[in-house]
Amino acid sequence: MPSLVEIFDRKPKLKYVFTGGKGGVGKTISAAGIAYHYASQGYKTLIASLNPVHSLTSLFRQDLRGGQIKPIEGVENLYAVEVEIDDVVERYKQNIAKRLKEFLKWADIPIDPKPFIDIATTNPAFQESAMFDKMMDIVLEEGKNFDKIVFDTAAVANAVRLIGLSKIYGLWLQRMIKSREEALSLRVKLSFRKEKVMEEIKKDPLMADLLEMNEKFTKVRRILLNEDETAFFFVTLPLSLPIAVVKRFIRMVSAYDIPIGGVIVNQIIPRSVAEATASEYVRNQFVEQLHYMEIIIRDLGDMVVSYIPMYPREVVGVEMIKRVAEDMMGYKPDFLPELLEKLGRAST
Repeated sequence: MPSLVEIFDRKPKLKYVFTGGKGGVGKTISAAGIAYHYASQGYKTLIASLNPVHSLTSLFRQDLRGGQIKPIEGVENLYAVEVEIDDVVERYKQNIAKRLKEFLKWADIPIDPKPFIDIATTNPAFQESAMFDKMMDIVLEEGKNFDKIVFDTAAVANAVRLIGLSKIYGLWLQRMIKSREEALSLRVKLSFRKEKVMEEIKKDPLMADLLEMNEKFTKVRRILLNEDETAFFFVTLPLSLPIAVVKRFIRMVSAYDIPIGGVIVNQIIPRSVAEATASEYVRNQFVEQLHYMEIIIRDLGDMVVSYIPMYPREVVGVEMIKRVAEDMMGYKPDFLPELLEKLGRAST
C-alpha cells in the first residue's frame, strides 16, 4: 500500500476525504492533519465536523461554533465549520413537514401531521438522514468554493451509516418518485392523455421536490463512489477493540462501494521513548503495543498508509497540528523494520 503522501501525490483530483473510526481513536486529529497538509500545499481547504460532539474548537483553540465557515487563524488556506445538528434537524424537519402536509392535502386526508412528524424525527436514523442531507449540501455547494474538503465524521458506525445512506437514499427516492407518478396518473387517467399526466406531474410541488432531491443525490453519489475524488480513511489505535471495529467496518464500507483510502494508526509509542523512560507503565504499554501492531500488520498491513506517534503533550493548537500533519506524511515507527522482518513482510 502506498503511503498517505504518495496517495495524495498520485491522486491530484482527490477532493473529498472522510475520517472514521471508533470513538476516541483520533479521527479529528487525523482529519486536521490531512486538512493542514493540503492547506500548506496551497489548496483552499475546508475541514467540516459532522460529529454531534464537536472537537474542532478545542483542537484549534479557536471559536468555531455556530455552524458558519470560519478561517483558521495562523494557517493560510485553511477553513473550518462545525455543523450544528440541531439546526440541520430543524430545517430537515420543516422540509419533511411540508412534504407530508402536501401529501395529506392531496390525498384529502384530514389528519394533523404534527404527531407523525414528531414520531419520525425522534428516531436516531432521522438525525443521520438530516446530517446526510447537510453533507450533500457541503459537497455540492462548498465543493465549488474549496479545492479540498475533509470531513471529520462521528464514530465509525454512524459514519458508515451516514455514507451508506447514499445507496439506501437513492432506492427510497426512486420508489417515492414512482409511487407519486402512479398516484398522479390515477388522478388524470380519465383523460387518457399522456400529455395531461406529464403536465400534472410537473405542476405537483411534492413531485418537484422529490425530483430535486433525486438530482442532488445522484450528483453526490457519483462523487462518493469516484475513487479519484473521494477516499474514506479509518483511524485506529494499537489496541484490540479499535482494531476489531475497523476490520468490521471496512467490510461494511466495501459493501457500499465507498472507496477506501487506507488505515491510519494513531498514538504509536516509539521504541526509543520506551527504552529511555523510567516508567514501568510506559514500558509495559510498549510491549503490549508490539503485540497489537503484529495484528495490524498481519490483518491490515496492506491498508496502513500512515502512522502518528504519541506526543509528550496534548495535541491542541496550530503548531501541534502542523507537527501531526508532518508526521502523517512521513513518520515510521522505529520498531517497524524489525517487526516486518519478523512477520516476513516487505518493508513499506
